[in-house]
Amino acid sequence: MDAFLFQATLYLLAMIVAVPIASRLGLGSVLGYLLAGIVIGPVTGLVGSEVTDLQHFAEFGVVMMMFLIGLELEPRALWAMRHKLVGLGGLQVLGTLGLIAVLLLAFGAAWEVALAAGTILSLSSTAIVLQTLDEKHLMQTAGGRSAFAVLLTQDIAVIPMLALLPLLAVAGLQAPAEGDHAAFLQSLPGWGVTLVTLAAVGAVILAGHYLIRPAFHFVQGAKLREINTALALAIVVTIASLMLLVGLSPALGTFLAGVVLANSEFRHELESDIAPFKGLLLGLFFITVGAGIDMDLLLAQPVRLLALTLGLMAVKGAVLFLLGTVFGVRGRDRWLFTLALAQAGEFGFVLISFTAQQRILPEATAQLLMMVVALSMLLTPLVFILYDQLSRRMTEEEPEADEIDEAQPIIIAGIGRFGQVVNRMVTTTGLKTTVIDHDLNTIRLMRRFGFHGYFGDPTRPELLKAAGIDSAKILVVCLDEPAATTELVAYARRIRPDLHIIARARDRVHVYALYKAGADDIVREVFDSSLRAARYVLENSGLSEYEAAEAERIFFKLDRAAVRRLAEVWDPALPLEQNPAYIQRAQELNRDLEAALTEHFEAPKAAAAREMAGE
Repeated sequence: MDAFLFQATLYLLAMIVAVPIASRLGLGSVLGYLLAGIVIGPVTGLVGSEVTDLQHFAEFGVVMMMFLIGLELEPRALWAMRHKLVGLGGLQVLGTLGLIAVLLLAFGAAWEVALAAGTILSLSSTAIVLQTLDEKHLMQTAGGRSAFAVLLTQDIAVIPMLALLPLLAVAGLQAPAEGDHAAFLQSLPGWGVTLVTLAAVGAVILAGHYLIRPAFHFVQGAKLREINTALALAIVVTIASLMLLVGLSPALGTFLAGVVLANSEFRHELESDIAPFKGLLLGLFFITVGAGIDMDLLLAQPVRLLALTLGLMAVKGAVLFLLGTVFGVRGRDRWLFTLALAQAGEFGFVLISFTAQQRILPEATAQLLMMVVALSMLLTPLVFILYDQLSRRMTEEEPEADEIDEAQPIIIAGIGRFGQVVNRMVTTTGLKTTVIDHDLNTIRLMRRFGFHGYFGDPTRPELLKAAGIDSAKILVVCLDEPAATTELVAYARRIRPDLHIIARARDRVHVYALYKAGADDIVREVFDSSLRAARYVLENSGLSEYEAAEAERIFFKLDRAAVRRLAEVWDPALPLEQNPAYIQRAQELNRDLEAALTEHFEAPKAAAAREMAGE
């Protein structure tokens, strides 16, 4: 117990000291964690043999992160991203795998080893890349979203990798069994391991559909937060244990469970319960990666290991740069996409152990690959610093519209001073929006404050189609330009007669144009604020708050009805003062408004007078 408490104190102090220093120096928290691990591990020797065991425990940070990613990706969102997942992500995995395998074959490796190594090294670090993109507010850039799509493809690709790698097993390279389940898997032929893999994946999906929801309904009856947290952790641990039992990646199992539960009514509760554990364990995982660096091997072959690591990152970078060019990722976004994914990933550790267990990789090769994977992850934060330097020196190119890879039920076109308030109020209620604006600086400012938005012209049909105009329920047009607003409303009404359209109007004349264009609800940008100012005048002129509020309500109701009637006689070819029908109806409606307000305020006085006269 004393040794455990000492080690726990050591790791926590390393986090507390190293991470804030690294963050303040602009190095990012991930590099802080890695450096802390190197200091307490290989440099000072304060931690030793327990690092490997602790790393298995800390991997639950990656497991929980994948579960939370799955919760954010409902099947419909995955389907909307299918082109990037299959195209960009699929070609990255296959291209990198093939190129590395060919290079290894050229250097004399056996074809089974070359294919296995190419498979392992084709993956990148989801944990490091997503954490760093989030910290640097780069997730919502075109390069960040493309990197996320590739990482997601890689995580999904681990399923067929784990299923197919056993088919490469070579006799005579057997690793020692670790437990009954490992011995059981080793006794199976390659196709048997594949069937076990697919059965485990199917079991996770079925459990997500038919077991987890009833379990949540059951524990909700206790009305205790800690029981809900216990169930959330139990779900993750149970699925991870099942995956380990059959020799699969626990992170992959929890990711699938998260996707299955993405539409669950308990989704937000699961996120809030698991997020604190994820952050702490993920930091611990990074520390153990740094502490687990084999300094003896590194000092024995420093040039060879560094050359292999840099060569790997160069090969992956070349593939990524080429794919970024083909798929239209431009400028600094292409460099972000290339540099962010050039390393190997944490799933590499899983696949290396798996392939060694399945007699695919010799022990010496597995150890070498472990070191290359760890070194490439260690260099990744430095690569992000290199990107920051390149980004500052690059001249700004003509910005291209972002590629929209989601379709939410509410589309907000324009996110200036008007649209920002609309978006904030809608999203704070838990609803999701797709925000599009043609001002790049506004979109960048949104992203710095954690809001999601896309750069592009909302009036472009192809951009609206990508945003999901064909399936959206509501379109909110908050553009500054009246002509663009009217054009967008008319187009949306033409292609979607059933769509509910809410539009921002500059003035009364613009309201008439929007009614003819097909808007359902129209908001004059200063009308409500003017009504509030008038109400303050009434309150400070002798009326009670109730009387002033009633006057505001009546005026609002009658004026809106009047605007609709005036829109019927409005002629865009005539100025208002040269339209006799408009002037006549405006005068009639104005008299009706004055009469209604007078009647409202005089009626109580007349009733009081009659009551007094009767007495």
